[in-house]
Amino acid sequence: MAEIITFIGWHDSGKNTLATQVVKHLKAFGYKVAVIKSSSETGVVFDTPGTDTDKHRQAGADEILFVAPDQMVLQTKNSNFPLTTLAHRYFPDVDIIIGEGFTETRRILKIEVVIDENQMLRNEVHGVIAVATDLDIVGEHVFRLDEAEALAEFIRKRFLMGRRKPDKRVSLLVNGKTIPLKPFVQEVLTGTLVGFIESLKFSEDASEIDIRIKIDRPPITP
Repeated sequence: MAEIITFIGWHDSGKNTLATQVVKHLKAFGYKVAVIKSSSETGVVFDTPGTDTDKHRQAGADEILFVAPDQMVLQTKNSNFPLTTLAHRYFPDVDIIIGEGFTETRRILKIEVVIDENQMLRNEVHGVIAVATDLDIVGEHVFRLDEAEALAEFIRKRFLMGRRKPDKRVSLLVNGKTIPLKPFVQEVLTGTLVGFIESLKFSEDASEIDIRIKIDRPPITP
């Protein structure tokens, strides 16, 4: 699964501007980048009222996928999936995912954008590995707000340089949590699935396999 790092900070701290510039530099380095943005606003409308997709939304459709020659747009209700699940489900083939928000998400590393020293979050939230600010803050991995390229280089060296893409990439999520798999386990799992698919007389050479399993468990009675 792709590396994930998210930008956090108070409203109007400049995290969107900085994150956008970092994405630009990561793209210039040659990486495939996805963005997942969290918002506290509700009722945000991405459709123009009166369009076909808006009519479907008003009719009560649970999910809408708009497909055009140059893009696709998915509208779906928030199922409160963890950030790792969103990354796994929607962006399996990128090199890195840049998030905005997700301050309370544990096990995800973060870059804090600071404009008020009295409102710093790094001592209150999990996983802050760098700070971007124009304040006189001392510490390791502190960047100025205009040092987007240097911050992108920091991300590249820490998460992407020397990262070898294995011939077989197997990722496993259970209830939204990433389960690490050793190379031997990946080999065994891949061989088992490929053998099963071949037994079904699948006529093409399998290059990618997606499996989702929902387990119906009986309710627990007291």
